[in-house]
Amino acid sequence: MSYIQTGDNRFNQPVNLFYEDWGEGQPVVLIHGWPLSHQMWESQLLELPKHGLRCIAYDRRGFGRSSKPWEGYDYDTFADDLKAVLEELDLENVTLVGFSMGAGEVVRYFSRHGGARVAKAVLVGGVTPFLLKTDDHPEGAPQEIFDTMIEKIEEDRADFLNDFGKQFYGVGLLSKPVSQSLLDWNKTLALFASPKATIDCVRAFSETDFRSEMASVNVPTLVIHGDADKTVPIDFTGEQAARMIPNAEYKVYEGAPHGLFATEKDRLNEDLLGFILESSPVWITTETH
Repeated sequence: MSYIQTGDNRFNQPVNLFYEDWGEGQPVVLIHGWPLSHQMWESQLLELPKHGLRCIAYDRRGFGRSSKPWEGYDYDTFADDLKAVLEELDLENVTLVGFSMGAGEVVRYFSRHGGARVAKAVLVGGVTPFLLKTDDHPEGAPQEIFDTMIEKIEEDRADFLNDFGKQFYGVGLLSKPVSQSLLDWNKTLALFASPKATIDCVRAFSETDFRSEMASVNVPTLVIHGDADKTVPIDFTGEQAARMIPNAEYKVYEGAPHGLFATEKDRLNEDLLGFILESSPVWITTETH
């Protein structure tokens, strides 16, 4: 098994990040969403290396097979962990692909570390630029939503994850975009996470305001979001991110839920390959299917 040890001086506790490194060629770093692990990228890890790409996917601290410290679940630390991955593996001309809360890591990496070693970025169902409803962000999600999430996690994390997974993938009485087996597998992945990390990350991804940082993403960027995403609503995330990032290409997946890496896996793979392998400049566009 492969691990990268971070120089975690802020908390005086080194952290080992588990990662998988598949394929050869232009590097792509896949950053998973909450509350899963790098294994959520299974469909992408199976397809992208077939096209001359080297795909690295790692478990965020507190999740999967990475260390599970008590502290350190904030975006400065997450961005420093990402920096450690890029430096330890000596990656250059990287495409960063951040899903959901992972989009925040991408943006904070640019504002905190200048985007060193990165050539392109992809935000998929991202929480950026800001989720929380505040006086100057009235369109955001009310604080009560996130408080209730934490209460339910503390009361019965397994039961919360069971219900959350259905919303995550858009499962309803008449809608079955994924199998029950996939839902069960995803719940298992989530249960491997530290409960402390699971709770602290709710605060991190809901309360971190990236609005002043979005313009720091100064490389060609692809923003992808499902317009039926009930977990991270598109109106104040994907829509705004595409407007605030220079040189952003924007693709809306009509009818897609949050977990589109599974429900729209073929289309996502096609769009990722087209964007990563395309060498010409990317301009602001909007595409809806």
